Amino acid sequence: MVVSESDTLPIRSSDDVVLVRQAVRKWAIELGFSLVDQTKMITAASELARNTVDYGGGGTVLLERLEDGVKKGLRLTFEDHGPGIADISLALTDGYTTGKGMGMGLSGSKRLVNEFAIDSRVGEGTRVTITRWK
Repeated sequence: MVVSESDTLPIRSSDDVVLVRQAVRKWAIELGFSLVDQTKMITAASELARNTVDYGGGGTVLLERLEDGVKKGLRLTFEDHGPGIADISLALTDGYTTGKGMGMGLSGSKRLVNEFAIDSRVGEGTRVTITRWK
């Protein structure tokens, strides 16, 4: 697998969440994603960017265009240095939330993409990587 292009964006506020959505839309269109696949990736990115602000105290997203033979994909890696997630299995349960949301952000994002990975350490932060293939 080859990364053909990458970019890192800060996520510190609601305005940055909007910028992440716009960047993901642009990249997904350029990769030739269908409207449905664009919407899935943008929705997942929006949820994870919002979590980065609300629960992680801000962070970054790394956008990467992938090529694997004839397959093309978009990988997003959200990273923060917040409090971390003590129980990842519980956090991935539909309806579980430590805030005021519906508890669908992590689990919903996982269902919208082809690949999902999460690494979190209490007191150090969280990294969530999602990939969608065309």
